[in-house]
Amino acid sequence: MTTGTTSTSPGRPRQIETAWALTLAAVGAEVLVWALGVFVVPPTGLDELTEHSGQGAAIRQLALSAAVLALLLGAWLTVAVHMRAGRGWDRAVLTSVGALCLLFRVNDFGMDGVEPGWWAVVNSLPDLLAAAAVVPMYLPEARAHFSRPPRVRPTA
Repeated sequence: MTTGTTSTSPGRPRQIETAWALTLAAVGAEVLVWALGVFVVPPTGLDELTEHSGQGAAIRQLALSAAVLALLLGAWLTVAVHMRAGRGWDRAVLTSVGALCLLFRVNDFGMDGVEPGWWAVVNSLPDLLAAAAVVPMYLPEARAHFSRPPRVRPTA
C-alpha cells in the first residue's frame, strides 16, 4: 500500500508528476485539435480561409496561427517545468490557465452551433486536461513540494 508520497524522481511527489503528465497531454491535445480543425474537420480552417482570402493569404494566416500556437504552448510548457521544479507562482499561473480553459469551454458550448459529436469531445479535450492538471497540484503531498525553500544555485 502506498501513502501517495511515492516519488517518481527525487524530491518530487507523484501528484506533481501527474500534473506534469496531464499538462503534456493537454499541450499534445491542443496541437491535435488545431491540426484537425485546420485540415480534417469540415469545413476545414484551410478551406474557409482559402474561400475568404485566397490560397496564399490562407497559408500565411495558418502559418501565423501555427507560430502563435507554438509560442503559447512553449510558454505553457515553460511554466509547467517551473511548477515541476517547485515554484509556487507557476502553480498559480497553471491554475489560472486551467480555470480559463474551463471558462472558455463552458462559454463555447453555446457559440459553436452544432458540431459532430466526436469533434465536440475532441475539441473539449485540451481544456478538460488543462483543468484536470490543476487538481493534483493542490493535494496535500504536492503542497509540501511548493513550500520548500528554493534551491540556491552556486554562482560561478
